[in-house]
Amino acid sequence: MTDNTDTPTNISLSPSVSESLEYKTVSVFLVLLVCSMGIVGNVMVVLVVFTTRHMRTPTNCYLVSLAIADLTVLVAAGLPNVADSLTGTWVFGHAGCLGITYLQYLGINVSSCSITAFTVERYIAICHPIKAQTVCTVSRAKRIITGVWIFTCIYCMQWLFLVDIQVGPDGHVLCGYRVKRDLYLPIYLIDFAIFYVIPLLLAIVLYGLIARILYLSPLPNHPEASATTMRRSCREPSDSSGGKGGRSTRSAHSSRKQVTKMLAVVVILFALLWMPYRTLVLINSFVSTPYLDAWFLLFCRTCIYANSAINPVIYNAMSQKFRSGAHRTMSVLQSGFGTVRERRSSQLHSDGDREKVKKRLDVSPQHNGSGHQIVVNGTKASNNSGPMAFTFEPLPPVENGEKTPSAGDNTVTFSM
Repeated sequence: MTDNTDTPTNISLSPSVSESLEYKTVSVFLVLLVCSMGIVGNVMVVLVVFTTRHMRTPTNCYLVSLAIADLTVLVAAGLPNVADSLTGTWVFGHAGCLGITYLQYLGINVSSCSITAFTVERYIAICHPIKAQTVCTVSRAKRIITGVWIFTCIYCMQWLFLVDIQVGPDGHVLCGYRVKRDLYLPIYLIDFAIFYVIPLLLAIVLYGLIARILYLSPLPNHPEASATTMRRSCREPSDSSGGKGGRSTRSAHSSRKQVTKMLAVVVILFALLWMPYRTLVLINSFVSTPYLDAWFLLFCRTCIYANSAINPVIYNAMSQKFRSGAHRTMSVLQSGFGTVRERRSSQLHSDGDREKVKKRLDVSPQHNGSGHQIVVNGTKASNNSGPMAFTFEPLPPVENGEKTPSAGDNTVTFSM
């Protein structure tokens, strides 16, 4: 995020710090490194889910929403920060100030809502498997994600009226706050409660209930029915052998544990990496002199970008399905590029073959008075009064004892 939107204050970083070569070097290097890795990783998450049919599950739908929100944060917050650090001034104008600030908070809030959504989905799928048959569906997940994005888009519109371009005493252009700092206190408190405190409290309660089911409760008495219910509700893989119900249940149980661990790690890292920024905003909302140490602000921003970049790493490290899907997607992309090259090469070869065949046949019409002559392989066929005949030379004998075509097979007549 930009320096002046990290804290609820009109005061930006002091020029002596923000213009130092050491700060610029470290800031640009960290932001570019984290953002480039995050952009590539989140794009891969979207591609894996969209190109792999068995990856299109309700949970993965929420993970795609989270990946798109993280991409929004990295592009709208991280990349403008690089230009800010290099130039020491705002270079995107008034429209850029409004749009970039809006997209920053949109990505942040959608990320939080997506995490809350897949936490609730996990709770229903594991603790209420019967209800999950009608609740944990891809179509319902898509409707919830659409509602989340619409709500957040409307909610974040307030930032279009709260920020504006400002020019500092030293002539530096800033994207800063339009009204007094005290008026932002309710906004930040509401954001802090809705998009940080409530999601974390809900996650603690729900993952506690999930852990009780997965680790403390015995396996169901009807393993085949339980496994079937889970496969139908959340499309998780399990051993489908008819006579191996116990092994099928253990496989489904282990799969649910692995997915839940992965999502729990996502929530824990969300809480830890967002804590410095949220704490700083909360403290600066109440103190008379805000804390604006440049290096601490850089640390807060880097934590935010790291949170948006690290989720694909977690999926790849903890999910065998995602790893196999990523390999399959890379193979599809590589084969797609190879197919394009092969088609171009094949087209060139076919054009060359057609030219060779044309030269070999050497078919050309010749007119001689009122009749017609066709030259085929140097043999002329005349037609002065009746239908013109195309006469081909007799075919050579076929080897390996096969029947040699008769002479009648070598003449084709067309009326003209």
